[in-house]
Amino acid sequence: MKALVFTLAALASTVPGLRPAAGQEAPPAEPPAGLFGEQIDVRVVNVEVVVTDKDGNRVSGLVPSDFTLKVDGKPMPVEYFSEVRGGQALAPGAVAGADALPGLPSLAPGAAVGTSYLVFIDDYFSLEPRRNEVLRKLKDDLARLRPEDRMAVVAWDGRSLDMLSTWSNTERILSRAFDQALARPSYGVQRLAERRSFDTTRRHNASLGVVPGPRSAFSQQLNIEEIGYAGDLANQVGRTVNAAVSTLRGFASPPGRKVMLLLSGGWPYSPADYAVDDPNRVLVSSREVPRGEELLRSLADTANLLGYTIYPIDVPGVDAQGPDASQAEAEAATGLNRREQEMHQSLEFIAEGTGGKAMLNSLREEAFSRAETDTRSYYWLGFTPGWQKNDKRHKVEVDVNRPGLKVRSRDSFLDLSRKSEVTMMVESAMLFGSPPGATPLPIQIGTPVQEGRREMVVPITLAIPVAAVTMVPLDGKIVAELELRVASVDENGDRSDVPVVPLRMSLDEAPPKEAHLRYDTKIRLRRIDHHVVVAIFDPLSGHILTAEADVKAVDGKKK
Repeated sequence: MKALVFTLAALASTVPGLRPAAGQEAPPAEPPAGLFGEQIDVRVVNVEVVVTDKDGNRVSGLVPSDFTLKVDGKPMPVEYFSEVRGGQALAPGAVAGADALPGLPSLAPGAAVGTSYLVFIDDYFSLEPRRNEVLRKLKDDLARLRPEDRMAVVAWDGRSLDMLSTWSNTERILSRAFDQALARPSYGVQRLAERRSFDTTRRHNASLGVVPGPRSAFSQQLNIEEIGYAGDLANQVGRTVNAAVSTLRGFASPPGRKVMLLLSGGWPYSPADYAVDDPNRVLVSSREVPRGEELLRSLADTANLLGYTIYPIDVPGVDAQGPDASQAEAEAATGLNRREQEMHQSLEFIAEGTGGKAMLNSLREEAFSRAETDTRSYYWLGFTPGWQKNDKRHKVEVDVNRPGLKVRSRDSFLDLSRKSEVTMMVESAMLFGSPPGATPLPIQIGTPVQEGRREMVVPITLAIPVAAVTMVPLDGKIVAELELRVASVDENGDRSDVPVVPLRMSLDEAPPKEAHLRYDTKIRLRRIDHHVVVAIFDPLSGHILTAEADVKAVDGKKK
């Protein structure tokens, strides 16, 4: 990520409404279902628990007293409980009045409990023939959807998210979405070319007795070429994970059991170990290249926050054609393919963290049927923690108080702060577009001015609607304390960090409700094309105003 550099020059004054950015319109009365913009208002933590015996068979008929629920090692009372068997609720799920709580599913006894399947297709890492094999099988299995089920389909190409279908139960509509997915290009060949280029260069240097940089081949540190390749790979994985997070945020509140079918074309758990590809070389942790939990935790956290169980599907990507010939003999002797193990470890981490299962190797052909069977029967446990909204993660443990039984469930929940939530919404808006339910924020982009060889300074003027923010009297003034967030994604798909800038608007007297407050600022960007998203957050009212605009590079030059 590349940071934006701000030069702030605020002018608080009332101005006529500026024109909205191109394509920005007033929100509809009711946002379309399945588009980004659903507010997170989670009060009850939902824990779906699968219980099996020693042979792997489902165990039914348990009651709340059979479970022990712990949060951070401390017992927590189970306040809501239901058993769902074969897609039907068998027991009451809540105390009187609890149905009004956001985040609490409706599990009336005898009612059919549907499943909402959110399909995320990774076109960035996947090889097209392998991806299409999985897509065709998913399309063939659409007949398994029950009347109470629904599905949505989203695809990611490394730069943007495309919603191929919002929530639907109609086989015709969903089949058309999968046909669109099958026709999309994939970019796994590029990832494969990048890997082979790196491997070829490394072998060539080794044949010449050249070791890049001062470190030996058995060093615990990466050399400069390894840092370059692993760093780029970590950035690619991070962007794809962020796209999956934004997809979850965009479909936050469907009814019933929530499942993400994650078609991953190959995300290494440790890009550094993937680059080195040597089981005899043990690397120490380094800040140079993020790994494992640092790359993937945000996806598990978001899924757990929203109550999604993730079933990652192993779509062969950069390693689909097997190891290079020079590696084959060594891997045959050890029985190891380290790079394939890296891919599987990522999928298993995501699945285990959210209570799902990783569909590896040949299981990809049965992904939907296995996920559908796995989510038809479970126990639902709900509890209300003491929310602090401090961005801390809390460990969740569920045990069964009967010998010989095993449980599978999510492993944590995130106490998300409002600040982090707003930042997530801005990042999602960069990929999905501004929330249809958000208040429009009129914006004007000034003429970019070149600064140095590679940067440009871009003037931005916002017109903040008075009616959308809270203004209070303070020290003889009328004041609004707001937060400004600006994010950008460039033409290469690289995203900026999202800094939070305090914004204080102060006037001598209360402005009319129909007026706007003008705010001028400048941002410094690399001198290539960008898409910019701006958000104003009012902490007192919780309102979020958003705007989007495209910024063209100075003189059309791209350096």
